[in-house]
Amino acid sequence: MSSFQFPSQTQLYHGKVRDVYTIKNDWLVMVASDRISAFDVVLPRPIPFKGQVLNQIAAYMLEATSDICPNWLKAVPAPNVSIGTRCVPFKIEMVVRGNLVGHAWRTYHSGSRTLCSAAMPEGLKENDFFPSPIITPSTKAEAGHDEDISKEEIIAKGLASAADWAVLEDYALKLFARGKKIAAARGLILADTKYEFGKIGDTIYLMDEVHTPDSSRYFYADGFEARQASGEKQQQLSKEFVREWLMANNFMGKEGQTVPEMTDEWINTISQRYIELYEKVTGQNFVPQTLSDATTEQLVTDSLKQLGAL
Repeated sequence: MSSFQFPSQTQLYHGKVRDVYTIKNDWLVMVASDRISAFDVVLPRPIPFKGQVLNQIAAYMLEATSDICPNWLKAVPAPNVSIGTRCVPFKIEMVVRGNLVGHAWRTYHSGSRTLCSAAMPEGLKENDFFPSPIITPSTKAEAGHDEDISKEEIIAKGLASAADWAVLEDYALKLFARGKKIAAARGLILADTKYEFGKIGDTIYLMDEVHTPDSSRYFYADGFEARQASGEKQQQLSKEFVREWLMANNFMGKEGQTVPEMTDEWINTISQRYIELYEKVTGQNFVPQTLSDATTEQLVTDSLKQLGAL
């Protein structure tokens, strides 16, 4: 993805899937790329329209949850670009799990009944609902793998104060409940997700993406119980299918492992799955847009001026 140069730009950060431009140290321009990552590794080929899908779902969900807590978003000037206020981020991710799936299931299947000090009851099968959602935080690594961490460790290490943790916990659970409600109205189950927060002064803001296929896992609600009862695999809308494909091809991001070949057909399949999730979650038809770099740069600059950032 091209690098832009915006007026009054003071910093540029290349993340796994997003490029973040800092404007006058007070504003962020977040460009969602078509890069895709799994096991904290950026895969070698981009996924068409993935950035647009992520950005537009995030914008939709930030608007739909804006009554729960303040968030960073101020404008969406281009299909894959968001502009918002710069926060000082907490170096943790608030992972909320409603179902025993993914990393939680792998931990459970290994015999452990705790994850990040959260208890997981006996007698559960893969994909079963927890009695109530659990929070299993992780560190936010600038490079390499994120690591599980407990509430107690977060407070002890000064990653969040006890008072801030109470707010983060409250916001995360309320956001998850809203996400589940939105999903249920669309015939989906929000199985797990992650949230990132930051502060401006003493106020905590929701940041980054919300309830997207990169940050969340969805099941189809129709037939869920029957599939659980029969031991069938659940139908998912998430990028877990990409992780499963990688694991089936002996790749989990470990040293010495090689990413398997990503064929054109497989790339198109991933793209279509992302578009399917957009349409299912939002109830809107996906309209693919391809803008030139010059047009994108101009739209962002105009929006920054309108926001008073320039």
